[in-house]
Amino acid sequence: MKDRESKKFRQNENIVENRELNIWEALIPVFALIGMLAYNVYVFGDDAISGSNQFILLLGGAVAAIVGFSNKVSYKQMLAEVAENVKSTTGALLILLMVGALAGTWLVSGIIPAMIYYGLQILNPTIFLAACVVICAIISIATGSSWTTAATVGIALIGIGDALGISLGMTAGAVLSGAYFGDKMSPLSDTTNLAPAMAGGELFDHIKYMTFTTIPTIAVTLAVFIIMGFAIDTSGSADTDAILASIDATFNINGWLFLVPVAVIVLIVKKTPPLAALLIGTLLGAVFALIFQPGVVAGVTGVSELTFESGYKGILKAITTKTSIPTDNEALNELFSAKGMEGMLGTIWLIVCAMVFGGVMDGIGALSRITKALLSMAKTTFGLFASTVGSCLALNVTASDQYLAIVVPGKMFAKAYEDRGLAPENLSRTLEDSGTVTSVLIPWNTCGAYHSGVLGVGVGEYFLYAIFNWLSPMMTLLFAALQIKIKKLASIE
Repeated sequence: MKDRESKKFRQNENIVENRELNIWEALIPVFALIGMLAYNVYVFGDDAISGSNQFILLLGGAVAAIVGFSNKVSYKQMLAEVAENVKSTTGALLILLMVGALAGTWLVSGIIPAMIYYGLQILNPTIFLAACVVICAIISIATGSSWTTAATVGIALIGIGDALGISLGMTAGAVLSGAYFGDKMSPLSDTTNLAPAMAGGELFDHIKYMTFTTIPTIAVTLAVFIIMGFAIDTSGSADTDAILASIDATFNINGWLFLVPVAVIVLIVKKTPPLAALLIGTLLGAVFALIFQPGVVAGVTGVSELTFESGYKGILKAITTKTSIPTDNEALNELFSAKGMEGMLGTIWLIVCAMVFGGVMDGIGALSRITKALLSMAKTTFGLFASTVGSCLALNVTASDQYLAIVVPGKMFAKAYEDRGLAPENLSRTLEDSGTVTSVLIPWNTCGAYHSGVLGVGVGEYFLYAIFNWLSPMMTLLFAALQIKIKKLASIE
């Protein structure tokens, strides 16, 4: 999902326990954070993500630290956990910067405009949302990464949907539904490997067992998006003929431009580290911009002719700062803009602050205490599954990291599943159904912050339409309640 070094760190991480901390004390920072965030969003609205939410996360960390001090946890221990948490996101933060850079060069090179240009001719509003799900699912299975899928084809689909007059929230929800289906089912995905490792199962047994809940979930998701496609009111949709003419007049659109995204996908399929693949994609985009769009690159710097100096300056501006390509069509002017690496700084700030809160919560032993409390309520098989789901959701909210939402419950619940005679595939499937896919629904979680930043659509806008993501934990609970495909340990059978 993010980077393999982070996965290895999380897999080997020691979960901090504190026997002196009771469950109510562990929940104080959670309630405080939720209350402060709710009021902050009420006051600032969509602008809350611009900075105030980040400070609220730090305040939540301060509340957790006070609870820790009252329970004899040292400042040094809390700070050490914060440092480890922030360290684990290093790869993700660098990927975010590189995604901003890639978006910039892919805009000025005409790659994103070409995707939109051809996409408008192939896709129509009726099939668009369902097509988004299928396209992103295929790309994500091939790459093993919802992050890469969103940063490449996802950005283009957002542009196409906007041009077709479809809600950005709908498009983002369809993109993420497909991306997380592929990420969850791909053997190349970090989380798909991490979940069975935590549960004590095997990778391909885990993937096979996930199909029982995942296939019905994606089928329902596709059905809903197909129905939505027929119900979309396209009376106010964009004039695609005028848009196509404007794109053609501004950029040199041709099939050669698709060599760059194909090269990036091939690199990731070949298990090239995502950071390296994105860097290569950024540099290739820069080269193609100089070859195919010299006028656009020169225009970024305010001159009419491309020289070595203006080319250098134009490419660097596209990579690092906000870039806008003016056209003769009002609808395209906002669409053809990229924020570069600078545009990712707000998201990076949010992730760092979230890791501070999660680190302090782990350092004082609150994460372990909350998970154990959930485990103690599991009196039945369904209760065990429900406790696992609740634990994963709680960790995604409190620790702000999907890896912790898999690692902590995985370590805490593995013995309980074994004692109940349940095969490890039950636990690993539940970890993915509730830990992996719901991370994108939390604004301050690393995944929620990443995808909302990359796609330019707030979590609140796409939450309802990310059908696969919120339906997955419901499906796994339904299977548990009805005792469908609940595999027993071989020795018990």
